[in-house]
Amino acid sequence: MPATDDLALLVAAALAAGKIATRFTGPSAQAWDKPGDAGPVTEADLAVNRLLERDLRPARPDYGWLSEESPDTPDRLTCERVFIIDPIDGTRSFIDGSPTWAHSLAVADRGQVIAAVIYLPLHDKLYAAARGAGATLNDAPITVSDRATLTGAELLAARPAMDAAHWPSGVPDVKRSHRPSLAYRLSLVAEGRFDAMLTLRPTWEWDIAAGDLIGREAGARTSDRFGAPLRFNNPDPRSEGVVVAGPRLHADLIARLAM
Repeated sequence: MPATDDLALLVAAALAAGKIATRFTGPSAQAWDKPGDAGPVTEADLAVNRLLERDLRPARPDYGWLSEESPDTPDRLTCERVFIIDPIDGTRSFIDGSPTWAHSLAVADRGQVIAAVIYLPLHDKLYAAARGAGATLNDAPITVSDRATLTGAELLAARPAMDAAHWPSGVPDVKRSHRPSLAYRLSLVAEGRFDAMLTLRPTWEWDIAAGDLIGREAGARTSDRFGAPLRFNNPDPRSEGVVVAGPRLHADLIARLAM
């Protein structure tokens, strides 16, 4: 199955997901905390997840399934290809009534993402990529920043990532910003609006799988916090953080982080 065919399927599913999610009004949607301090979930998350399972799984019955809002089973580990889904990335923002949340959909083939969509319905932004075909925002090609050094860079990171304990040669002089959706942060780097993004804590695959491919197809280098390539559909579906930037800036970031 060509990656472009999977991409077309993901685009259609993301647009349908946006129609479902926007029927809910954020603060008035029923919300509750998941067990084990796993964060909030709303009736909108579950409605989108049901839609995506209904549309995607029958279309590719031999693909595995990994979604934030579905029970995980070991069956996916036997599949060459797997859907990796976050029905709503940025649920807290959704609950607050903010427009900055996204649907994040990806297909991984033997550990590498080959098709990806990140869709922000209330911002009218659809980021997409297929392996070897480049990355786009609303069908227009996007390219990562070519900045080479960290000093003065525009960096997307949560405040704890800038703690001095992570930077043995000193906290870098950067312009730090933040967005609540991790998928959106990766997309903004791919778009070239920010030079880099990083998160240093363990990170769920469904938050980053789509952004990994979109970033790489836009010319970025993506890795975990130690510089290792990202791999997906792992038994424990978490990475050791994420670092995304153009190749030269990525090298500077990894060199300056504490190992």
